[in-house]
Amino acid sequence: MAFAITELKKGTIFELDSVPYKVIEYSQKVMGRGGSIVNVRIKSLIDGKVLDKTFKGSEQLDYADVVKKEASYLYADNENYYFMDNETFEQFNVLSSIVDDIKYFLKEGDKVQIQLFNNKPINIEIPNSLPLKVEYTEEIVRGDTSTNLLKDAQLETGLVIKVPPFIKQGDLIRVDTRTSEYIEREK
Repeated sequence: MAFAITELKKGTIFELDSVPYKVIEYSQKVMGRGGSIVNVRIKSLIDGKVLDKTFKGSEQLDYADVVKKEASYLYADNENYYFMDNETFEQFNVLSSIVDDIKYFLKEGDKVQIQLFNNKPINIEIPNSLPLKVEYTEEIVRGDTSTNLLKDAQLETGLVIKVPPFIKQGDLIRVDTRTSEYIEREK
């Protein structure tokens, strides 16, 4: 289904040259005699590349057929991550190249949102923060109270992050999945 370039807005997903893109920034300049130019910054949902594009206001684009499905993470091997569709219980694999940037936030049984384009997985969405258990961290030397002291902590998924000195092995902490930073200790 086609729509006018002037209908674009931030967050719109459309197809260009058989690739789905998401609009990150949008601006429109109205020229004399009714013409307009639309400048957009777009991000490819396939490979994550960001492009700047300029369109004439009279051009048309097609909406991308991107569908979200809820799935549960099962396990991984060297090449693929395996998930189960929560509605049909069908199992499918996703290439590790799609999952690599979030692999340290996946635990067996976790629910995720998978974006599909033409029935092929192109992206996995996880919450902005997740609770993770501290598997190992050094004990801090008593009396070492310099300000903003942080120590390394290895989490249950293998991720190593900086945490405050009061965090101990076995604690459950909340981690920002966008920055891999400590947020707070779970109660």
